Amino acid sequence: MTQKNILYALIFIFLNPMLVLAQKSWSLDECINYAIENNLSIKDFKYSEDSGQETKRQVYRNLFPRISGNVGYSIQYGRSVDPNNNTFVSTDFFSNNYSINASVDIFNGWQKLNTIASAKFIHKALSEETLQEKYMLAFRVMEHYYNVLYFKKAVEIFKAQEQISKTNFTFVKRQKDMGIKAGADVYTAESAFMTDKLKLTQAINNLQLAKLQLAQEMNLENPLQIQINEIPTLGRKEKQNDSIHSVKHIYNKATLFIPSIKASKARVASAKKELAISRGALAPMLSFSLGYGTGYYETNVDDTGKIISFNKQLKDNASTSVGVNLRIPIFQAWSRRSNIKQKKIALLQAENSFELEKQELRKIIEQLIQDYTSSISEYEQTQQQEKARELSFKIAQKKYSNGLINAIDLNTEKNLYATAQNENLQVELKLKVQEQTLLFYRGIQVFNIKKTNKR
Repeated sequence: MTQKNILYALIFIFLNPMLVLAQKSWSLDECINYAIENNLSIKDFKYSEDSGQETKRQVYRNLFPRISGNVGYSIQYGRSVDPNNNTFVSTDFFSNNYSINASVDIFNGWQKLNTIASAKFIHKALSEETLQEKYMLAFRVMEHYYNVLYFKKAVEIFKAQEQISKTNFTFVKRQKDMGIKAGADVYTAESAFMTDKLKLTQAINNLQLAKLQLAQEMNLENPLQIQINEIPTLGRKEKQNDSIHSVKHIYNKATLFIPSIKASKARVASAKKELAISRGALAPMLSFSLGYGTGYYETNVDDTGKIISFNKQLKDNASTSVGVNLRIPIFQAWSRRSNIKQKKIALLQAENSFELEKQELRKIIEQLIQDYTSSISEYEQTQQQEKARELSFKIAQKKYSNGLINAIDLNTEKNLYATAQNENLQVELKLKVQEQTLLFYRGIQVFNIKKTNKR
């Protein structure tokens, strides 16, 4: 290739990035990670998690002393009280006030410490809920991924069926020209060929739809970019009565790491701390405070009637305060008692939600094991059925070539073979999804989800 041709090729590639993207082959993990990075719902969960993180940081900051400064400037008109000596004056004057105050809680019924603990549990729950949403998205992407794979292989099956029908149609036409076959046989063979051609078109359309659904789940703009990698065929199946497939074994493992379970557990712990906070409001509150203040007054004059200078007044009028404040709640219209009751109810609701999550998890695992066991039996039978239908079809082809059966019988055998192929493929991929799901609930890493950087 000349340098000029190489230059043209490079320009063509750079000006057609979609051509390069179209050649990309996506693995399941790549599809999942792309979906997670571009999913808007997960971004919402992440924003909630970030908000919880900031809340947690702020409750720690609330342990610091509270410091405030104040600067005041006022002008008095007409008859008013002189703030310097509390006497009435009739002249207009102005004054400045400056102060700084600091206070810190010594004891408040452990409310701040319990608030810190509650915020930590809430942030943990939000983090687990974000991870749960990622896993749910991963399972949806995996389902669509296998749908694409199914229809991709279905297209291959119907292509083979169409080729067989086309070959038979050509063969019958040739025999009809030779006077061996009647015209009706040609029409029957052509009808079978057109039917298989339609099935192939439908399979191609279904494949494009499956790619579109996968691209939408990934939030990928161009579904034509989806070229997926092949999944390894199923290997040896574990025994159905193996202890690792018992509901109790999987359930006990799943409760230790399933994010939704951990999130519910954290919310129960947070609800307990919220109850402790509400009870802490009944305890006396002890705080310590410091203050410094000074001021400048236009009415503050010396013996000669001259206004004392600004700097001297700030020094002379300075005052410092130190105080300890004890506040004892006596009666607040039962609001604190009512709040305690509400927090108790909230705790009961959180505990009930936790039990519901565990109950739902157990149901999912029971159903999954039942479906998996059934799918193993189905897969073994569909494998045998496909082999038997393949052999029957090959025999039918030979019989048809020898004139022992008609075209209708041959098409029936061909359709039964194609149906058996599709059923076996469908069960195989369904079983593959169930295997991956079981591995997940057993605590084995299934999805290689990348960790996002903390903001």
